[in-house]
Amino acid sequence: MVQQRSLPRLAKAARRGAPASSSRAGQHTLLELVAMRKLGFLLLLGLVSVLAFAGKHDYAGPESNVNFVVIRDYNGKPVRNASVVLHLVNEKGKQDRGGLELKTDADGKANYEGVPYGKLRVQVLMPGFQTYGGDYDVNQVRMEITIRMKRPEEQYSTYGPNGEEKK
Repeated sequence: MVQQRSLPRLAKAARRGAPASSSRAGQHTLLELVAMRKLGFLLLLGLVSVLAFAGKHDYAGPESNVNFVVIRDYNGKPVRNASVVLHLVNEKGKQDRGGLELKTDADGKANYEGVPYGKLRVQVLMPGFQTYGGDYDVNQVRMEITIRMKRPEEQYSTYGPNGEEKK
């Protein structure tokens, strides 16, 4: 005969971890059922996540160690603390989203290991210098790229010093 319990006593028994009905073998407590349902949901979510992201980070092929040297164009001295920004460029010539920023050390050097072979867009920014930009073909295990930073040039204006138009 199945033991009948009132609803408040059943909830109290579930909180204690006691079986809902002690006379039925193999019956799980309410807490066990909730825990199993949560575990099943988490397993399903994990499986869906693995399937959704599968193939997004496939092995891209050979990689290179790229060293950058940033120097002043007018005297060859290193440029310290310059920002070297790297972007991969796809087959259509468009840069991929994201990117990576490196900072040069006191010797004007920065490096990055693990650059995949292919096109790489490099931008170098430093206050007091012209912004540098160039595309490079990464096709060797080790590469060194030297970038010569130039001073800003005088800008041309169609207006005079007082804002009037030049003739």
